[in-house]
Amino acid sequence: MSDDANSFALEFRLRELDRDLHKRFTDCVFVLQRILSNYKLLFPEYTDHSELHSITVIQFCNTLIGEQLNRLNKHEIYVLLSGCYFHDTGMGITRKDFEAFSREIDFGDYFEKHPNVTAAEQIRDFHNEYSGRFIRKYAELFEFPSKAHLEAVIQISRGHRKTDLKDESIYPINLPTPDGGSICLPYLAALLRLADEIDVTADRSSKLLYDLEAITDEHQLFEHKRHRAVRDLIISKDAFTLLIDDSDPVILGMIRRMAEKMQWTLDTCRDAVNGRTPFEITQSRIVLCPV
Repeated sequence: MSDDANSFALEFRLRELDRDLHKRFTDCVFVLQRILSNYKLLFPEYTDHSELHSITVIQFCNTLIGEQLNRLNKHEIYVLLSGCYFHDTGMGITRKDFEAFSREIDFGDYFEKHPNVTAAEQIRDFHNEYSGRFIRKYAELFEFPSKAHLEAVIQISRGHRKTDLKDESIYPINLPTPDGGSICLPYLAALLRLADEIDVTADRSSKLLYDLEAITDEHQLFEHKRHRAVRDLIISKDAFTLLIDDSDPVILGMIRRMAEKMQWTLDTCRDAVNGRTPFEITQSRIVLCPV
C-alpha cells in the first residue's frame, strides 16, 4: 500500500497547478460520495465500491506514478482523479437509467451465454459501460471544463475493465484540450485499471460494514473470505507482492486464480503504456507470499 506521505500527491499537485480544476474535482467528490454508496441497493453483500474504494485507487495511482508525477500535466491529473471516483458509478444506477443505457450498449453474445441473467448480474458484468453512460448523461451536473475532459473521464472510466487500451480511436496518446494542452489517455486508463485490479486486500472486504456470518450469497461469502486471506500488498519497483494466509486450500485456489487474472491485467496495462506512451509501468510480476 502507498505510504501516508504519498497518499495525496495527485491532489496536492493539481491544486498547485490549477486551483480551478482542483475545485471542480473536489466539488465532484462531494456529490459522488452519496452516489457511489447506491451500489449497496443492488449489491448489499458485494465488496466495497464506495468512495473508500475510490480513495484507495487514488493512493495506488500515486504509488504507480511515483517520480513520473511531475511529467503529468494539470489536465491529466484532473482526468485521472475524476476517473478514480467516476469509474464505479454504473454499479448504483436507477432502474430507469438501467433500461435506457441498456438500449445503447453492445452486449455481443452475452445473453446467449447467460440466458437467465438478472439485471444486477448484467450491471455487475458491464458496470464500466453503465458508468460511461451515467457520466455522459449527468455531465452538466459535474461541470466538466470542456468536452475533451468529459470524453477523457468517460473513456478511462470505461477502460477500468474490458476495453482495448491499444485502440487509438478510443485512447489517443494526445487528446487535445481547448488551451493547447493534451491528455495521454492510454496511460491514465491503464493506471486506473491496474490500481482497481490490485485493490484486493482485507481492507476491501466487508469487515467494517458487515458480519460475514450474515452473508447469504455463497459466492460472495467466498469472495469476502478470499479478500480476508490477502493480508497486505507490497508494491516494489518490479513486483506486486501479496501477503496471504494459505491455510485454507479452497481459498488458496481462489487466490491463485485471482493472481493469474491480476498478472494478465498487469501485462495488458504494461504493454499498452510501455509500448505506446512516454510513460512507464515498471512492475512486471504478481508474487504470492504466505505469512
